[in-house]
Amino acid sequence: MYDRSPSTFQLIVALISLWAATPAAVADDVSSTANRTVLGPNVYVFDSNMPAAEIGSIASDIFKKMEKNHFGPERYALLFKPGKYDVAFKVGFYTHVAGLGRSPDDVQIRGNVTVNAKWDPDGNALNNFWRSLENFAVTPTANVPYETLPGVTRIAVSQAAPLRRLHIKGELQLFDWGPKGNVGYASGGFLADSIVDGKVVPASQQQWLARNSKWSGWQNAVWNMVFVGCENEPVGVFPNPAYTVVDRTPVIREKPFLTVDDSDRFGVFVPSLRRDARGVSWANGPGPGEFLSLDRFLVARPETAKAADINTALAEGKHVLFTPGVYQLEDTIRVGRPNTILLGLGIPSLIPINGRAAISVADVDGVTIAGLILDAGPEKSPNLIEIGPPHSVKEHSDKPTFVYDLTVRSGGPSAGRNETGLVINSRNVVCDHIWIWRADHGEGVGWDVNPTKNGLVVNGDDVTVYGLFNEHHEGYQTVWNGEDGRVYMYQSEMPYDVPDQSSWISGGKPGFASYKVSDAVTRHEAWGIGVYCFFRDAAVKAHNAIEAPAVPGVKLHHLTTVWLDGRPGGEITHIVNDIGGRVHASSPPEAQRQTLVS
Repeated sequence: MYDRSPSTFQLIVALISLWAATPAAVADDVSSTANRTVLGPNVYVFDSNMPAAEIGSIASDIFKKMEKNHFGPERYALLFKPGKYDVAFKVGFYTHVAGLGRSPDDVQIRGNVTVNAKWDPDGNALNNFWRSLENFAVTPTANVPYETLPGVTRIAVSQAAPLRRLHIKGELQLFDWGPKGNVGYASGGFLADSIVDGKVVPASQQQWLARNSKWSGWQNAVWNMVFVGCENEPVGVFPNPAYTVVDRTPVIREKPFLTVDDSDRFGVFVPSLRRDARGVSWANGPGPGEFLSLDRFLVARPETAKAADINTALAEGKHVLFTPGVYQLEDTIRVGRPNTILLGLGIPSLIPINGRAAISVADVDGVTIAGLILDAGPEKSPNLIEIGPPHSVKEHSDKPTFVYDLTVRSGGPSAGRNETGLVINSRNVVCDHIWIWRADHGEGVGWDVNPTKNGLVVNGDDVTVYGLFNEHHEGYQTVWNGEDGRVYMYQSEMPYDVPDQSSWISGGKPGFASYKVSDAVTRHEAWGIGVYCFFRDAAVKAHNAIEAPAVPGVKLHHLTTVWLDGRPGGEITHIVNDIGGRVHASSPPEAQRQTLVS
């Protein structure tokens, strides 16, 4: 994401008073009995009998290390056993905070859990990526210095920072304030299976997907807010405000999560499949599902795990729990058995180092892939993850494959090369929050340095995606060849670094559409598609943001294009299929956004 100058589309909310207090002391050493488990040294397991000061010191010291650690290799998980905790702490990059109960209310944090944007000089959360909060309740009682007031939890995030199974017993704010009382910008985000007792204040959030959640009120929208299966959803008519409401979630299984049983043993709970779901899964108790003891998993550690060992365990019927760290893979991880789980703890990264895919999945039932970053390696991979081999045709509607909280990343920590990020060949695959990102900043970034052609290619039928973030690739961002595809909330920025128009032409027309539904497709539906541009390096044009067959079975609802910034003369000329006005550098700035209701 790019730190954009102020825009009339950002909500200007009332100024509040700042307050001062003395920060809590920071521990010099995070070593503790809390991290002496089978899960490795970067996983801290807290018990409610531990002194609150010790928990707070550990969390604060980790935040100090991770607040600005945008592309570092360090990873952490902070896990809370069921109980009550009087603590307040902040969450930085590559930090996973989770409760270990069966229900979010089993872990009660009385104080606060905060994600701020103070590391940015203007309080912008545009780059607040790669962190995860799930499965706990928080009562925001603490006055965290310069952060929040009692009754308010601030979680200022953008892409790849999912909020799941949370119970916020107060107000939830999804932005931060700048040093001069300004509203910092944000470009998120994802909230699922959560309850907010107070209102949700997105403020400057440009887009957001909320799924199967509820709140007392939702304050505003900017460009593209989509609500699927939520209760007390906001009321409005797109594009003013920019709300898209879908009454029910057609098919979902909430993300599996680490938990402890009545004997204090670790395991993974796999929630049951729901159809036409509305509201949270745990409103009347933990909800149905299956507990899998940890002895059914290979607990992988980055300092010892090899792809060969992981593949041996998978062939023997084991699941895999990846503990925090960076995994250098000499071969592809191959999932060949149905109902296999690959679960990341502490946002681990997997890097194929020999020009292969990081993960390939056979055309089998019920696979789960969750909580991982897949980083392109120095040698070009054809793709980083492939679900089903080409020409897969098996039906999996009773046991779909699910992908949750997946980042597919090319460049950023270092140069990486791949043709495509994610390829889906199997039928009945459900993706619940994915970000496929050709890096626009960091290390190893440039048109010829981290080239990728497409982010997502879908060849299978009956594929559903909730929250598709897909950015900066050099061809089409998304190519959809399968029938009966569904997408709920799409966020995409075109590449910033196109060197010239001759390098970026498709079908004889300037540029590549971001969202491409192939001409042969007869049935496809999408809700809330936002395509943005910042043509930084050359005044190039994209003829269309979206291209799709003009047939009755292809339905696109609530479309938005935005000119973020760039060279005068550049533009997105049309929204979809030569329809819709252009966005470009202009005055008044209202012409920098176009919408289409269809």
